[in-house]
Amino acid sequence: AAVVDYARTHNLAKIVVGRDRARRWRPPYRSFAERLGQAAPEVDVIQVAGGAAAGAAQRAAGNARLRHPRTFDEWPAYGKAAAACAVTGMASALLLPIAGLPGSALVLLLGVVLVGARAGRGPALLAAVLVVALLALLVGAPHAAPAGDLHYPTTAAVMLVVGLIAGQLTAASRYQAKVARRRERRISALYQMSRDLSAALLPEEIARIGTRFVVAEFGARAAFLLTDDKNRLQPALPAANGLPAIDMAIAQWALDHQEAAGPGSHTLVGSPLLYLPLKAPMRARGVLALEVQDADRLLIPEQQRLLDTFASLIAIALERVHYVAIAQETTVQMASERLRNSVLAALSHDLRTPLGVLVGLAEAISGSPPPPADRQAEIARALKEEALRVSSQVNNLLEMARLQSGPVQLNRQWLPLDQVVGGALQTLQWAFREHRIKVSLGENLPLVNIDPVLLERVVYNLLENTVKFTPAGSSVEVGAQVGETSIAIWVADNGPGLPKGREEIIFKKFERGRPADASQGVGLGLAICRAIVEAHGGEIRAENRPSGGARFIFTLPREIPPAPTESVPERAQPLP
Repeated sequence: AAVVDYARTHNLAKIVVGRDRARRWRPPYRSFAERLGQAAPEVDVIQVAGGAAAGAAQRAAGNARLRHPRTFDEWPAYGKAAAACAVTGMASALLLPIAGLPGSALVLLLGVVLVGARAGRGPALLAAVLVVALLALLVGAPHAAPAGDLHYPTTAAVMLVVGLIAGQLTAASRYQAKVARRRERRISALYQMSRDLSAALLPEEIARIGTRFVVAEFGARAAFLLTDDKNRLQPALPAANGLPAIDMAIAQWALDHQEAAGPGSHTLVGSPLLYLPLKAPMRARGVLALEVQDADRLLIPEQQRLLDTFASLIAIALERVHYVAIAQETTVQMASERLRNSVLAALSHDLRTPLGVLVGLAEAISGSPPPPADRQAEIARALKEEALRVSSQVNNLLEMARLQSGPVQLNRQWLPLDQVVGGALQTLQWAFREHRIKVSLGENLPLVNIDPVLLERVVYNLLENTVKFTPAGSSVEVGAQVGETSIAIWVADNGPGLPKGREEIIFKKFERGRPADASQGVGLGLAICRAIVEAHGGEIRAENRPSGGARFIFTLPREIPPAPTESVPERAQPLP
């Protein structure tokens, strides 16, 4: 009835049972599967033959601690039952002249019931046999009625049956009480373990708590092997003191296959240690290695479930600690990034005004009458160029702070690409006196849907970056190529090229191609380029040219331009 109720409650369609042996002494015999089929006709019942596994399970059940007491363990109870029968027999003999044989028989029956209620099944059966013998003595006593009048055989049979029933009920109640006590102890252990694990903040604390509970509940020594970020097992934590040598190959196998290995499992049962994966909701966090003194205890289903629950609680605690560390690190990074952006924004705003004044003063010196001497003109020109360079860095700081303050808002317009490139070249013309510029845009480039101010900043930063890191006399090429779904724009040079392995790193904030050289800027230009290009739905990358030099390529999505009836800015004149 319990199996059928469980199957219906959980909406199960199949029940698998072991084939039980027919009992010839109880015809007609119906197997457990037949009774299940009759009680639940809507459920498929599948019988499997019992083999080595069934024999091992039976042996484990025989060795389990939750078993009925063995006979030789209850000699004191049998002795007490015999003593109780002797006392009951003396009382019956004393009452025989007063109450007669029926009253004495009831006293003997009362003794059987009391022994069965206190001592269990075996002592109750012994008491029933002894009181039947005492009853036989009482029947032969001088004050007793004839045996035929008392129906002695019936009374003896009733005493035996009463003794058996009382003993069976007592044994069952004791067994259920023992099961309830062990279940309560398991629940209490799980509660205490979960409470202690919830307060742990380090993996070492979790290992210490897990070891303490494993030793208390299973009498085993434990070791914890945790994983790193690449899902590789690390050496055991300090809780592994005193354990035999841990086989890292078996531990890695248990981690990779998410299955237990060792005694009590289906894999490598000859191993001295049991390796249990610590499976958390996201991924496995390590392996628990156990040295169990009594391996048969691991075959008990209740013990297996308890061990699996322990492993799950430990894994969840390890995952919680892992993500708490990540959250703390992320919080610190966000706070430092926010502070840095605020400082950069404030500093940049304070620098823009004096830089503008410096540029104006340099231009005033160059254009004031009488014309300055050659040395003075050179100083004014150098002052203007340095002021413009610093102003460009300040603009980069402001632009990066604005880009990181929230989603980039694009003011998209349909424009020809050469207009954007021409604007960047016009702004940067002071820097190209010692470089050769080549523009290869073509005449049939389609219109692009872009934010002209931001995209001009991309081209400007790429060109300025090229001028900074290439020697005088180098050539710089700006070109574009139309693809099926995108338009590629590149800026190339024939300079020394990029340091090997830093083609991707240079697009991060405050990173430069050569970290030791901080004289050419703060490392924000390429980071701004990536943020703007990605906001347009494109990609940007850097590479070294086979013929020498570096090349920066960014792509923009190719979209269908508006109809001719719509207002479109006129195409700029071709670049000289």
